[in-house]
Amino acid sequence: MPELPEVETVRRGLASSLTGAVITAVEVNLPKQVRRPRGDAQAFAEGLTGRRILAIDRRGKYLIFSFTEGCWLLAHLGMSGRLLVKDGSAEVAPHTHIVLRFDKGLALHYQDVRQFGGMAFWTTDPFQAAPLVHLGPEPLSEAFSAAWLYKKSRGRKIAVKSFILNQKILAGVGNIYADEALFRAGIRPRKAAGRLSRADCVRLQKAIQAVLEEGIAAGGSSIRDYVAADGHTGSFQRAHAVYGRKGAPCPRCGRPLKGVLVGGRSSVYCPHCQSS
Repeated sequence: MPELPEVETVRRGLASSLTGAVITAVEVNLPKQVRRPRGDAQAFAEGLTGRRILAIDRRGKYLIFSFTEGCWLLAHLGMSGRLLVKDGSAEVAPHTHIVLRFDKGLALHYQDVRQFGGMAFWTTDPFQAAPLVHLGPEPLSEAFSAAWLYKKSRGRKIAVKSFILNQKILAGVGNIYADEALFRAGIRPRKAAGRLSRADCVRLQKAIQAVLEEGIAAGGSSIRDYVAADGHTGSFQRAHAVYGRKGAPCPRCGRPLKGVLVGGRSSVYCPHCQSS
């Protein structure tokens, strides 16, 4: 699933190409990918046609398009979604479920092989409603601090990895960047969140922010389906220290990395370097 760095990379590409553009036509090839109004392709298309994009923002793993006249479009990439800016004459590839066409001669193609993502049209402020209102703070914002992390984790028996993957706790962190941050912080993924010391929280907060910032700078991690809005792949997968490297030597100590399941999610860590 695309995580914060991947979604932020897509957002930046979309914003540079589409801010100020007006939607001239909407094509829905798979109505179930319209999440609001649910399955209603006609109402979705009529609501968006003629709207000018004022801004494209991100909240966690969601993209939010703001339009004139108080309307919004939410997009979530799910497990395999792509949002690609193409020339208006470009061929519509398989698994392209929604196409937005613009006055600039461009088109936005929403592709999703596994169909876990989708788009939702809002006429009321989505930031004040589910799912956005329930998201935790942005990990790259001032609201996310070591002190906040320590306070929020008190009394939690849940594994620290599951804790930081909970989008109601922290918005945007996923499996890749959780593994990488915990490795940098020297914390085992199964450690109970409530047992994090203040020093643990300082290291973990810094590690989370560092891996996310580096991931964004590298254009994200392209492992399976993810590409940026222009179709280019990211490169942060080349810098992964532990994610997807079960059995490989630890980049610090050289010992084999271990794979475990944490909350049903595959996790990789170094038992020697992650001793906290």
